[in-house]
Amino acid sequence: MKVVILAGGLPSTLIEEDEKVPKPMAEIGGRPILWHIMKQYAFYGYNDFIICTGYKGEMIKDYFMNFYIYQSDITVDLQTNEIVIHRKKTEDWKVSVVDTGLRSSIPERIFMIRQYLDEASFLVTYGDCVSNIHISHLVEEHKKNRKIATFAVTRPTGRNEILPLGKDGGIDFTQYSSYSPDAWVNACSMAFNVGIFDYLDKEQVIGRSVFDRLARDNQMASYRHQGFWMPMETIRDKTQLEEMWRDKSAPWKVWDD
Repeated sequence: MKVVILAGGLPSTLIEEDEKVPKPMAEIGGRPILWHIMKQYAFYGYNDFIICTGYKGEMIKDYFMNFYIYQSDITVDLQTNEIVIHRKKTEDWKVSVVDTGLRSSIPERIFMIRQYLDEASFLVTYGDCVSNIHISHLVEEHKKNRKIATFAVTRPTGRNEILPLGKDGGIDFTQYSSYSPDAWVNACSMAFNVGIFDYLDKEQVIGRSVFDRLARDNQMASYRHQGFWMPMETIRDKTQLEEMWRDKSAPWKVWDD
């Protein structure tokens, strides 16, 4: 099952430099948050990635084109341009980097990578959130409920849109409320089957209407995640994540070194 990572959009405001970078390339512990996300999915055996890029997507392409060199020690003969790689270290990943536009919506980005999908189901995640979601359990729930879309949901951090979950785990936007004592929010990890493309059109740019139609047709389900989840949206978020990583207490680090 392939993993689609939404890594487009506007430049990061998390780095105090004149030259902005895509938010997924903002670093935690010297590595892009994108790398942290991919390590989590690969830990569960999902190591075939499609990265939907936008702003400065060439930086993401360059990162993966030179990934092998970045991870290793090298000796370069400047006269012959010969490169000798020492302490070889890389990842067992296959990565497709696809330019999906600067201001494309999420449905548009997913629509544009359809040609790269060759299985009945696929995973989608945002390129600026880390969590310890058990990805295999999310996939199991998706297979069990047989819905088109299964969203991982979690408790709100205080600045997220509340999702109206029914007792059966479905999502019903007709019962939407801005507050609920039993509130859940989108945890930015989801599973789809290819039936989602019946709801997408390259001219359809409003994501909420897609979800409205899925909910109306009873084709949305949820996987409730009670553990750690955190988006990196502010300098404060980045600082907190950096501190967790430095203190070796990062909950999203489910893999071994």
